[in-house]
Amino acid sequence: MVLLNSSINYVPILIQSIVALSFVGLVLLLTHLLGPNRKGKAKSETFECGIEVQGNARIPISIKYFMTAILFVLFDVEVIFFYPYAVNFKDMGVQGFIAVAMFVSFFLIGFYYVLRKGAFEWDK
Repeated sequence: MVLLNSSINYVPILIQSIVALSFVGLVLLLTHLLGPNRKGKAKSETFECGIEVQGNARIPISIKYFMTAILFVLFDVEVIFFYPYAVNFKDMGVQGFIAVAMFVSFFLIGFYYVLRKGAFEWDK
């Protein structure tokens, strides 16, 4: 009986997810069916703000740019997880502080690892 009561609380989330996914699918289908399907040379060419294309667009890019983006996202997500703690830090007490301290220590260890691996050295 307890399992039924606890799982019934998730029905609104399930319904909302189904409605949202159905809406996205319906909009994608309608735009595909109702939108123009004109193919041509002008549609196949690359376009960047009216500037004429020069050279090949498939130039290799340094992996450092991707590494910087991934690290930014990683540490940005860390900041997002701090918000609930900042709102409820008085209610969480010492246990909450210990949990957040462990969370921060894991990210500091990860940051130290990335630093030691040379992810921030642009000269190499």
